[in-house]
Amino acid sequence: MARRQHLTVSLLLIIFLFLSVSYFFTSAPAAARDRAASFVGASNPLKQQPLQPESTDSDSGHDAVSPIKDGAAPSATPSTGGFSIDVDSMPSLDDLSIAPKLENATLKAELGRATWRFLHTMAARFPDKPTKDEQTTFKSFIELFARLYPCGDCAQHFRRILAKYPPQAGSRSAAAGWLCFAHNLVNERLEKPAFDCNAIGDFYDCGCAEDDDKKSKESKEEGADAAAGEKKEDKKDEKKE
Repeated sequence: MARRQHLTVSLLLIIFLFLSVSYFFTSAPAAARDRAASFVGASNPLKQQPLQPESTDSDSGHDAVSPIKDGAAPSATPSTGGFSIDVDSMPSLDDLSIAPKLENATLKAELGRATWRFLHTMAARFPDKPTKDEQTTFKSFIELFARLYPCGDCAQHFRRILAKYPPQAGSRSAAAGWLCFAHNLVNERLEKPAFDCNAIGDFYDCGCAEDDDKKSKESKEEGADAAAGEKKEDKKDEKKE
C-alpha cells in the first residue's frame, strides 16, 4: 500500500515537471522577441508615421491639391485678359544695356529707320481705349526694348529719355504722340530735322485695312460732292443762257 502511494506521487511529480518544462520552452521565444523589440525601439528614436488612407473620388467631390513646397514658385495663371505682367519683376532703367556699342554707322542708321517704323506702326495700331493690362503691356514693352535694343549707346540714351519722360499709353493718340516726342528728342541729339507730330500718321502708314476703307470712303464722298457741285454750276449756266 505504501509502495503504491509512492508510485502515484512520483508519477504526479513527473507530470508536473513535464508541464513546467513545456511551458518554459513555449514562453521563452515570445519573451525574447518582446525584449528584442523593446531594445530596438529604445535604440531608434524615430517612430514610423502611420500611413494616411488615400482619398478616393467617392470620399470627396474635389480633386486633391498637392501642397506647394517652401521656396517653390507658384505656377503662372493667365488673367482674364489672357496675359498678366508682374510689374515688380521688371528690370530697372538704371541697369546697363545688354548689347554692346554699335560701331558701324551705316548699320546703325538702317537699324534706327527700321526700328522707328516698327514703333510708330505699333503705336498706330494701339487701341483708342486700352484696358489697364494693355497700357501696362505697352509701357513694359518700351522699358524692355530700351535694354534689348542692339545698339548699346543708343539704348542708353533712350533710357535717359524714358527716365525723364515715361511712356504714355492712355489712348492711341497719347501713345503715338509720346513716341513722336521721343523720336524728336533722338533726332535733336543726332542733329536731324524734327517730325511734325500732327502728320506722323501719314508719314508712317500702318497699312490698316479699316484705315484704307475709311480713306476710300472719304475720297468717294469728296468725288461725289465735287460732281454735285459741277452739276449745280452747269444748271446755273443753263438758266443764265
